[in-house]
Amino acid sequence: MPTLIDLRRRIKSVKNTQQITKAMKTVSTAKFKKAQRGVVEGRPQWHNAPGLLARISRWAGARAHPLFAVREEKKIHVVVITTDKGLCGAFNSNLLTRTIDFIREKGRSSEVALVLIGKKAVHFFRKFPYPVDWAYAEKVDKLGARERQQLAHHLMRRFAFLETDGVYIAYNEFKSVLGPRITITRLLPITLDATAPEPQTAPPDWEPAGFAPLESLVPRYVEDQIGHAFFESQAAEQAARMMAMDSASQNAEELITDLVLGLNKIRQAGITKELLEIMTAVEALKQ
Repeated sequence: MPTLIDLRRRIKSVKNTQQITKAMKTVSTAKFKKAQRGVVEGRPQWHNAPGLLARISRWAGARAHPLFAVREEKKIHVVVITTDKGLCGAFNSNLLTRTIDFIREKGRSSEVALVLIGKKAVHFFRKFPYPVDWAYAEKVDKLGARERQQLAHHLMRRFAFLETDGVYIAYNEFKSVLGPRITITRLLPITLDATAPEPQTAPPDWEPAGFAPLESLVPRYVEDQIGHAFFESQAAEQAARMMAMDSASQNAEELITDLVLGLNKIRQAGITKELLEIMTAVEALKQ
């Protein structure tokens, strides 16, 4: 049975932990609001760009740009975006579990190479035999536009030079503060829009330069979609950490209540025992 001093030490330890979780929740809340604002502002462009590029590719044809070419997937790249830090619940584990299932399914007919963003992804895939083509393992939250642009051009070169036949990206998309949505989508090749009108009937989207705008529009699209996945993951991470720290604070409060109750019971039992001893002594003196 624990002593009073043991319970007091444990209560103090839990209270200190609770202070830390509350502070981390405050920090995550501030970061989440900033990340959420960036995601909400960027979503109109990110969500409309695939439809626009698909419509242009439908009009221009698969030969208008190397990134429009659909080939049999003998080799593929999978981009996985996780976090550097933990303390965000099942944010990383759910994504990595779904991703490894996807990779194993694709690995039956294709060679898989990985592009890993985040220390959690790098550590997780060390135990698997898949080669890592590119990795960012430190300070993912500081990943800037230049690094994302370098990654986009690296993947585009791989695809254009027939070194890969498809590029997929796996990340946590911010859905709500209650939980993210795991998303695995194909980044390359840019697929044709089956719902768009036939090229013979569709009006041209630009003139008179022909396909020249595609040389700048398509790479920008790939860069933006990688940025889209990155910022969605950042917002979802802060939301998950905020909820995890809130849950931890509540659990600490419940544990403190239980410990205080146990402490009071032991104190009461001690007081009762002392009173009984005093009354027994008094009765003995009376006799």
